[in-house]
Amino acid sequence: MVEKNTYITATVEGTTVNGEGIVRHDGVTFFVPSCLTGEKVCFLVLKVKDKIGYGKLEEVYTPAEERVREVCPVYSKCGGCCLQHLRYNDQLDLKARYVQDTLKKIGGIEYAVPRTVASDRPYAYRNKLQLPVGVDKNGETAVGFYAQRSHRIIPINACAIHPEWAERLIKTLKTYLSVCAVKGYDEEKKTGVLRHVVAREIGGKFIFTLVIAKESLPTVSVLVDMLKKEFYEFSLYLNFNDKDSNVILGERFTLVHGSPFYESEEQGIRFEAGPATFLQVNENVRGKLYKAAVASVVKDGTEVIIDAYSGGGLMTAMLAKKAKRVYGIEIEKEAVRCADSLKAKNKLENMTNICGKTEEHIFSIMEEEKGENLKLVLDPPRAGVQRSVLYAILKSGITSFTMISCNPATLARDLGILTGALVEVDGELIKSTEKLNGFFEIESLQPYDMFPQTKHVETLVCLKRKEKAKEESGFGASILNL
Repeated sequence: MVEKNTYITATVEGTTVNGEGIVRHDGVTFFVPSCLTGEKVCFLVLKVKDKIGYGKLEEVYTPAEERVREVCPVYSKCGGCCLQHLRYNDQLDLKARYVQDTLKKIGGIEYAVPRTVASDRPYAYRNKLQLPVGVDKNGETAVGFYAQRSHRIIPINACAIHPEWAERLIKTLKTYLSVCAVKGYDEEKKTGVLRHVVAREIGGKFIFTLVIAKESLPTVSVLVDMLKKEFYEFSLYLNFNDKDSNVILGERFTLVHGSPFYESEEQGIRFEAGPATFLQVNENVRGKLYKAAVASVVKDGTEVIIDAYSGGGLMTAMLAKKAKRVYGIEIEKEAVRCADSLKAKNKLENMTNICGKTEEHIFSIMEEEKGENLKLVLDPPRAGVQRSVLYAILKSGITSFTMISCNPATLARDLGILTGALVEVDGELIKSTEKLNGFFEIESLQPYDMFPQTKHVETLVCLKRKEKAKEESGFGASILNL
């Protein structure tokens, strides 16, 4: 029996996408952060339960060839990055294996996933910063990132995956908190004011949002003056959120300084965004991903395209420049407002933006555009696509479509349904043994490294209708019992 606080020396048998080494010892499978396959390591046992254990790395006796020195001083403590100890090219391979293994494990799909497309900047790539502000064990205000699997804040002065402007913002924020005696929010006692700071860079301009637990922040003008010394053009919002949840932003924004929205340009499209507008955090990889997505659905310009979960309309506009007609569906009102502005700025009369849930609008558009060269792009949040939407696609006459996913687990589930590898029985999804149960097959699948140094990966999938399934099902629901 392996006990807590025991030191173990062993060889790492594998590496997870979380950057943890897999070690098997005395019938227990341990997960130890910052370890690589083949390394001989010593670790401290932190927890053991039901033959699963967790450890803390103490020493690496035989480093793997792909091990590199971490660049962040709080890497082993912060819960953000988990792959800085792994050479970047090997991160790309690891993420491809992760997508491949997840497809098989969850979705029952066998697919040879190609190497992940690299980010041109493995560090300093993020255009968005989200900083929790709370209290430390002594009750003092703390600014930083959460430790892994906790809400304990690890104080930071800079972050390696953010550009240099993040360091200036953190320094300014800490000075403001000290000078004005503004307290961070204590989640246990429900005291304090400031909960989070959210920053977004858009075309060299910035939108800063202070998430506060009270209705107002009397000293906010002092922060505005401090920010003016560091940032040429910026907006500052207050966002009220007194709810006891992990959701960062509340519903109510108050503009304190600057413009409500800022404009930028990508691939010839002028677009704008506000404090709640979704934009991919890595502009370099976003460009590669969107180019590939547009090319996958637009072939001759006769296409009518539904862009579901369309955000601020950037990719919708890229599609509209080349297709006959495009519909963007997005639930966030601010994002739809930005999409309407984008439509006007770029004179895209063939672009229609719809504010609402995808599952409430996609059916009527499919019916209205029946008979046209209808195509579909899905770019859902981490929770994936609603099952009703997936079933609507299966029943439709769409012969091919494209999906973008930031979560391999929900992607595997959704692809399982679309390909017939998973079928629903009494409300539960089970793996199918019949190859003809699915209407679609994967034509291509490509991971993109939108989030270097972290466990996250973006994936672009192109699907096409199976000809045999088309003949046997008539696009009906009998095989899937829909």
